[in-house]
Amino acid sequence: MEYRQLGRSGLKVSVLTMGTMTFGGRGNFSKVGTTGVEDARRQVDRCLDAGVNLVDTANVYSGGVSEEIVGQVLAGRWDRTLIATKARMPMGDGPNDAGLSRHHLVRECEASLRRLGTDHIDLYQLHEWDGLTPLEETLSALDDLVRAGKVRYVGASNYSGWHLMKALATAEKHGFPRFVSQQVYYSLQAREAEYELVPISLDQGLGILVWSPLAGGLLSGKYRRGQEAPEGSRHLTDWNEPPVRDEDKLYDTIEELVSIAGAHEVSPAQVALAYLLGRPGVTSLVVGARTEEQLADNLGAAGLRLSEEDRKRLDAVSAPPLLYPYWHQARTASDRLGPADLSLLGPHL
Repeated sequence: MEYRQLGRSGLKVSVLTMGTMTFGGRGNFSKVGTTGVEDARRQVDRCLDAGVNLVDTANVYSGGVSEEIVGQVLAGRWDRTLIATKARMPMGDGPNDAGLSRHHLVRECEASLRRLGTDHIDLYQLHEWDGLTPLEETLSALDDLVRAGKVRYVGASNYSGWHLMKALATAEKHGFPRFVSQQVYYSLQAREAEYELVPISLDQGLGILVWSPLAGGLLSGKYRRGQEAPEGSRHLTDWNEPPVRDEDKLYDTIEELVSIAGAHEVSPAQVALAYLLGRPGVTSLVVGARTEEQLADNLGAAGLRLSEEDRKRLDAVSAPPLLYPYWHQARTASDRLGPADLSLLGPHL
């Protein structure tokens, strides 16, 4: 297992992170998975044995049940792993049961600690933007949690470029803890993160944790053009996260994955994961699975190395179009582009 530095922090994390959204299976999350305690224990054991040292969850996953299960299976062995969780989403029906107010954030951090059965959270992530709460209030609350020893590092998730930069600037202005990472959706099915979020991470020294690197299973090889989706599949049916905006492009990408996987005698999923691990700025991929077999296959991606020709084929079939102002920059600013700019524009020059 390879370990990479998480942003500008001193923390090193495995290139694969154990995702736990399938744990619990309560409410709408039952569409993702219904992993109980014993199955979760076996999955976590497999990940720890493979060298995974970061487990990612969130308070909203199955209404807190995911955190409870993580706490049960890691009891007595917290020294072997780092724990990341999140807050922002609704945890009740009250007017203050969602968002990033001091009230909600501090209360949810303490609730997460109780469910996890630990005294601190290694990486506490703001799960989504809150445009109603002043950033000073949110970041001040995080500062208090860090000073109290309840949180070690802080990060963001699902922020736009300007949201992220505003938060970083506010933290610097007031001396509040700075985000060490952002967790984003990024896959061969949708590479929009390359427009702003990857360049910002490179420029500002943030680690990138990737959620749903297989596009919710769409890139596993199970979905093929002209064929019915396998029984029990949730995508292209009743689950639309992440959304599919161009099915033809998706299927073209899958065909390339299947072809390259055949040449390497590995699964298409491993190829899709290995591709992301070679992209600029990516620190770790959050992988989760309904079954131990899926998880074992995903873990195999850590040792797969793709050739430059493999990468060029995948780049070509999945590349996002250059939006404005990027096409203009590629035409007129190519003489003075930095490394962050070139992460997007380099292939177009």
